[in-house]
Amino acid sequence: MLLLKGTNKYYPPDFDPAKHGSLNGYHKTHALRERARKLSQGILIIRFEMPYNIWCDGCKNHIGMGVRYNAEKKKVGNYYTTPIYRFRMKCHLCVNYIEMQTDPQNCDYVIVSGAQRKEERWDMEENEQILTTEHSEKEKLETDAMFKLDHGGKDKEKLKRALPSLSEIQDLQAGWKDDFQLNSSLRKKFRTEKKVLAEQEEKDNAVRARTNLSIPLLPEREEDKRLATLLTYATPDSFDGKQQSKRQAISSRSWFSSSSSTAGGAAQSLLHRLGQQGKEAAVVKALGPSHGAFIRKRTTTTTDVTMASTMDEPSHGCRGGTGEEKQNGHLNIMDRNRTSLVADYSESDSDGAQ
Repeated sequence: MLLLKGTNKYYPPDFDPAKHGSLNGYHKTHALRERARKLSQGILIIRFEMPYNIWCDGCKNHIGMGVRYNAEKKKVGNYYTTPIYRFRMKCHLCVNYIEMQTDPQNCDYVIVSGAQRKEERWDMEENEQILTTEHSEKEKLETDAMFKLDHGGKDKEKLKRALPSLSEIQDLQAGWKDDFQLNSSLRKKFRTEKKVLAEQEEKDNAVRARTNLSIPLLPEREEDKRLATLLTYATPDSFDGKQQSKRQAISSRSWFSSSSSTAGGAAQSLLHRLGQQGKEAAVVKALGPSHGAFIRKRTTTTTDVTMASTMDEPSHGCRGGTGEEKQNGHLNIMDRNRTSLVADYSESDSDGAQ
C-alpha cells in the first residue's frame, strides 16, 4: 500500500511515484511554470535587480540602482570555473532592451548593450588608498625570492613617505578621544545657533505681519543696507514749504515785460492781423459783388504808449507794423496804422440825387 504525505495536493488515481516522480512530472510541466518557458534554449526568466545607476540608450532616462526587472538569464562562458551569465531585460520606460553580464574577475557587472553606466566607482589609486595585490603578483612573491626582496624595499620606502601623514592623522584622532567634552561643546553650539535662529524667525514674523507678506525673508546684507540708506520714500518738503517757495518765486519775478514777452506780443499781433484779413475776406464774400463797391478800407494812426526799463533792455522796432518806435526817457511811443472796413455811401448818394 502506497503512503503519501498530506500536502493538500490532489494526486490522481493513476499517479505512480516510480513512474512520474512528482506531480510536475505527471502533468509534464516545470516547477517554475512560465519562467521556464524558454528553458529548452538555455534561458531562465528571473527577477534581476539593477546593480548600479544607468542611463537608458533608448529613452535617455535615468534608471536607479535597485530597480527590478524580469530578465532572461543565460550562460555565455566561464572565468576559470566560475560561469559568466548574461541578463537581457526590457526598459520599463521604452521598448529598448538592456543586456548586462557578470564579471567574476573584477566582482562586478558589465553593460553589454542598451545602456550606459553612471560613473560613481571609487578609485583607490586616485584617492591614495592601499591597493589589493594582484593574483599574478601574489604568485610571483611566493615563487621569486629576489622579487620579494625588491618588493619589501619598495614597501619600506612607501612607509617612510607616509609617516608624516600617519603622524598627523594620529594627532587628529587623539584630539577626538574625549567624547563627553566633544558632545557637550557640540550641544552648546547647537543651542546657541537655535536661539539665534529663533530670534531671527520672530523678527521675520513681525515684519511679515506688519507688511502683510507671506513669503520667506532673506537675511540682510551689507549691500542692501547701503542701498536702503540712499533711497527715501518721503517728500523732501511739506505742503507749507512748497507754498512758501511758490510765494518767493512770485515775489522775485520781474514786474516789467522782457524781450521774450515783446517777441510774444509781436507774434500775437501778427496772428491778430491775419485774423482781421480773414474776416474782411469773409464779409466781402458774404455781401457779394453788388455790395463790394460800397466797402472800402480805412487806415487810422494810433499811438501806443508803454512803460519800459530803458536802462536794462534795448529798444525794439515794431515787428510787422508800419509805425516808428521812439524813446523818450522811460516811455516807448509807438505809432501804428490800423485798417478797418467802412461802408462808402458817397456814390450811392450821388446816384440817388441824380
